[in-house]
Amino acid sequence: MFAGTVLSVKPLADGFAELCFDRPNEAINKFDKTTLDELQAAVESLAGDASVKGLVVTSAKDGFIVGADITEFGAMFSAPKEELVKHIEAVNFNIFNALEDLPFPTAAAINGIALGGGLEVCLACDFRVMADNAKIGLPETKLGIFPGFGGATRLPRLIGVDNAVDWIATGADKKAPKALADGAVDSVVSGEQLKAAAVDILIKAVAGEFDWQAKRAVKKGPLLLNDMESLMSFETCKAFVGQAAGKHYPAPVQAIVCMQEAAKMERDEALKVEAKHFAEMAQTEVARQLINLFLADQVLVKTAKGVAKGAEPVKQAAVLGAGIMGGGIAYQSAYTGTPIIMKDIAQAGIDLGIKEATKILSKLESRGKINATKMAGVLNTIHPTLDYNQFGKVDMVVEAVVENPKVKHAVLTEVESKLSGDAILASNTSTISIDLLAEPLKRPESFVGMHFFNPVHRMPLVEIIRGAKTSDAAVAKTVNYALAMGKKPVVVRDCAGFLVNRVLFPYFAAFTQLLHQGADFTFVDKVMEKFGWPMGPAYLMDVVGMDTGHHAAAVVAEAFPDRMKHDFEDAVTAMYKAERFGQKNGKGFYQYVPNKKGRVEKTLDPDATALLAPICAAPKEFAAQEIEQRLMVAFCLEAVRCLEEGIAATPTDVDMAMIYGLGFPPFRGGPLRYIETLGVAQFVEIADKYAEHGGLFKVTDKLRTMAANGETFY
Repeated sequence: MFAGTVLSVKPLADGFAELCFDRPNEAINKFDKTTLDELQAAVESLAGDASVKGLVVTSAKDGFIVGADITEFGAMFSAPKEELVKHIEAVNFNIFNALEDLPFPTAAAINGIALGGGLEVCLACDFRVMADNAKIGLPETKLGIFPGFGGATRLPRLIGVDNAVDWIATGADKKAPKALADGAVDSVVSGEQLKAAAVDILIKAVAGEFDWQAKRAVKKGPLLLNDMESLMSFETCKAFVGQAAGKHYPAPVQAIVCMQEAAKMERDEALKVEAKHFAEMAQTEVARQLINLFLADQVLVKTAKGVAKGAEPVKQAAVLGAGIMGGGIAYQSAYTGTPIIMKDIAQAGIDLGIKEATKILSKLESRGKINATKMAGVLNTIHPTLDYNQFGKVDMVVEAVVENPKVKHAVLTEVESKLSGDAILASNTSTISIDLLAEPLKRPESFVGMHFFNPVHRMPLVEIIRGAKTSDAAVAKTVNYALAMGKKPVVVRDCAGFLVNRVLFPYFAAFTQLLHQGADFTFVDKVMEKFGWPMGPAYLMDVVGMDTGHHAAAVVAEAFPDRMKHDFEDAVTAMYKAERFGQKNGKGFYQYVPNKKGRVEKTLDPDATALLAPICAAPKEFAAQEIEQRLMVAFCLEAVRCLEEGIAATPTDVDMAMIYGLGFPPFRGGPLRYIETLGVAQFVEIADKYAEHGGLFKVTDKLRTMAANGETFY
């Protein structure tokens, strides 16, 4: 009845038809220009076919439709706003409305996942039947936008304002039971029954058992709320969502504003409001950066898979040093399917590691993410031991002992002698040179850095550090293991601090320099949190641990004395000497005490201020702009140096490592994207303002040339 390259319409029995999405040579369906054009042509064909009594919409893939082709967003969103509004209106009126207005009932058979535009095409149907293992959702706010193919108009009319706000503002996927309970779908069945169930609904609708025209009328009419109900519902939602999203992410609140403005309107007028607000969000800097971030993530994973290509999967792993870090690594490996031996020299360490893994699993169980059987299964694949008896069968060992070269040398040489010839040995070091650690090893080609970030189960990044003698095969197998663990691996070259900590510690150095000159650390924290960091530098150092921070700063200062060494006692050193180690012992820049519910809270501590007074200048007020600029210039310049020196291979590697490893504000895109947003020349000008404060603010020659020539990183 219609044949395109990505979709077709075929007749079924008794006058029914099937519109099937089936993108050639790809594992997924997505909405790109070709798909939209063909869907419009198919719907026009169906509208003129008097023989069709009902239509079922299906997918030939394992999933329904994953959403829009985000690679097309750049060109689309850079058009003048009026053109973008007209484009969105044309898609809605000529395609989605045309589908919704067909002269017979329609039913979507949702298998796998239906996200974004994939769900919006289902919303344009009269009925939705969902497989019991499927997921649906509208994740657009994660890209700084909100649903624009009718989702912000149809969903609140279908499931109510409060539910629609939850779906759209959070962008979370919804499983079948939740979708059914909220009213987003009409039926949930097994995957084998999906198409038959959708056809059965159509048969009953044609027979008059289901009033499909009444269901359609609800979606095409205004929201069924009086003025007071509307005011209370929308204003409450805006306040709650605005607080949760924060001022840097306007799309969730703007989606509610859009729904509120269109609440009393019929469908067509409401869709015009949706197109207007969508275009406003699509052309924000936040949307641009979050879309860049989404595409960069795809590049990062594709690059990692390319590096890992041909590498044998890790079948049996081991971690040396149980503790919290070792326990986290053991949990992550076991949870993602790779059995792991967890070795320590003392039973107390083993107990701590098992406790850490159990704590993470217990939280998942309490939230309904896993059941007791899954929890037991994961723990059963973590094998605690005090000896090396089973290490002959291990093909990947991650050393996670104390951050001390002598201790690591002793442990690494000992374990190397217990391994088979093709096993890979990795060190979870955060700062110590891989080449230094490899010096006493007999097989340095099989040695690599594998730097996890704490907490392991939450932090996506793993730095894979290539030493001078590390083989490609060792890197490939380690990257493959990181991918199997569900992590985002970035391969970097060996240097002090590698990539992430090398960039982080100039930021800390600029922070302690400000304190030395009289700045208030609590005000600095507020400024940087307002900039978008999840926590300011003082709070972050407390989380890292003053002992860890003091050690890492010394390593980086030894390697880069021109910018990292200073002639004063800094705040971190003073805290370390006073044994104020941060959260780990309850006192650092702040103090950490349990509240009535047992939760540890961060509070001000007069002792910290008193400790810093003798080593800092008299209190001085710094402008928020100067604080922000000094910290970000020091941070970004080190990121530039890492790219220029080849520590990281690409700008994407640098930016994504900072976002996934440190929580750099995603809406700013990473340090190199941030420089580009300011303008390279403008950034150089800002850095030069602070040149008097030392090497932290010295612009590289290459960056200065880039500024002069109008060049960019991307």
